[in-house]
Amino acid sequence: MAARGGCSSHGACVASVCSPPSALTPFQLLEIIRKEDVALRAILTTHHHWDHARGNEELVRLCPGLRVYGADERIGALTHKVTHGQELTFGAIRVRCLFTPCHTSGHMCYFMWEDGSLDAPALFSGDTLFVGGCGKFFEGTAEQMYTNLTQVLGALPKETKVFCGHECTVRNLKFALKVEPENEIVKKKLAWAKQRDDEDLPTVPSTLQEEFLYNPFLRVMEEPLQKFTGKTDPVEVLRTLRTEKDNFKKPKELPNPQAVLAFDWGLFSPFLEKK
Repeated sequence: MAARGGCSSHGACVASVCSPPSALTPFQLLEIIRKEDVALRAILTTHHHWDHARGNEELVRLCPGLRVYGADERIGALTHKVTHGQELTFGAIRVRCLFTPCHTSGHMCYFMWEDGSLDAPALFSGDTLFVGGCGKFFEGTAEQMYTNLTQVLGALPKETKVFCGHECTVRNLKFALKVEPENEIVKKKLAWAKQRDDEDLPTVPSTLQEEFLYNPFLRVMEEPLQKFTGKTDPVEVLRTLRTEKDNFKKPKELPNPQAVLAFDWGLFSPFLEKK
């Protein structure tokens, strides 16, 4: 019999959540879990930053016995410290922990699959790999990120779905277009991402195979990337790309015509008046 509540100690349907998004409160997350008719058993936290781990303590308080996995002692309410290559099992779902230090020194990604399933495996990449980009090097080096992207994550099956920690696809792809202005795949992906944004729809997940076609941080061996950076060593290409991205200012876009008319007609005046 399936569990009815996120914190129930009974039932066969079990859920784990990976770095709950910062926009969700613990109560909102538990409401989703209740509607899905599963029981929350574990949290897989990619890193300690507040926008990935701030709800851990409250969830542990609300759900006695909840396990919190991660690789960094700074993660709130951590109960199970994991290491690179360690495998976990949650029902039929298998998880491989992939250590990717750089954005933070204790960053862990989670690769998930189900034996015998026709569904593609999934990668929860936190702030290491984004759609069209990669995380900032807050506590690491370009050498580390190069290893993360090429040897650790880049070696996963190409059909792997990439679930990253933030929706920053449009901005990432605008930078990718600056780097490769002739890349038609970047142009198409950017147009698609803008439309998704306009419709308030997610751009996540992508696939690893797709990322190699438009993500500049996975294309450091390609000639256009080396020409843009003026470097040939892939680590130096990556280092230069990250510096350029950190200083990147997206092109200014024209304001929405309807919004301009609304201001001209004074439709926003009641909301702008000082009290």
